[in-house]
Order: sequence, then C-alpha cells, then structure tokens
Amino acid sequence: MSRFTEPVEKIRDAAKDYVDMRVDMVKLRTVKGLSVASNHILSMSLLLILGSLFMLALAFGSVLWLGSAIGSYAGGAFIVAAFFLVLAVLVFIFRKKLFLNSFVRLFTSIFFDDSDNKEDAE
Repeated sequence: MSRFTEPVEKIRDAAKDYVDMRVDMVKLRTVKGLSVASNHILSMSLLLILGSLFMLALAFGSVLWLGSAIGSYAGGAFIVAAFFLVLAVLVFIFRKKLFLNSFVRLFTSIFFDDSDNKEDAE
C-alpha cells in the first residue's frame, strides 16, 4: 500500500464495514419483526382455538338448557344457531375495524418502530 492510495483504501474499508453493519442491522430488524409477527399470529391462533372450544361448550349447554326449558331440543338448537348467525353477521359488518386496522397497527409498529429511529439518531 503506497502513501498515495492509502487514504482511498481506508475509505473503501470503512465504507465496506459500514455497508456490512447496515446489512446486519436490516437482518436483525427483519428477525425482530418476524418474531413479533409470529408471536402475535400464534397467540391469536391459540386464543381463537380456546375461544372456539368455549363457544362450542357454551352452545351445547345452551341447546340442552333451552331445549329442556321450551320442551324441544330442535327449537333450542335453532335459537342458538340464530344467535351465532347474528354474531357472524356483526363480525362480517365490522371486519375491517376488527381485523384490518389491528394488522395495520401491528405491522406499522413492527417495521416503523420509533424507538429504533431514536437509537439511530444517537
């Protein structure tokens, strides 16, 4: 390395180190984002499964209770089915507020985290 090319080689090495660090930072942010998203998806899936089991048991108990109360298990089943139909219609009507907005907030907080920007500025 000659005295003439030494500054250029130092700049090249520094630029290479900088690019390597930025690539590593992007990889770490991607891993963090995927981990948080996977955690949310798995926890929501678990809550959905547990909620479904609860609703199934509640529906079965309600059919038995209503059937004995009105004297017809078929009538109790139809009443419970009508309740779930109304619930499904309400979920369909409010699906954007329930699901889309929460996913937008989730992914925005993952990929555009303000705390990361404050650390980069320091």
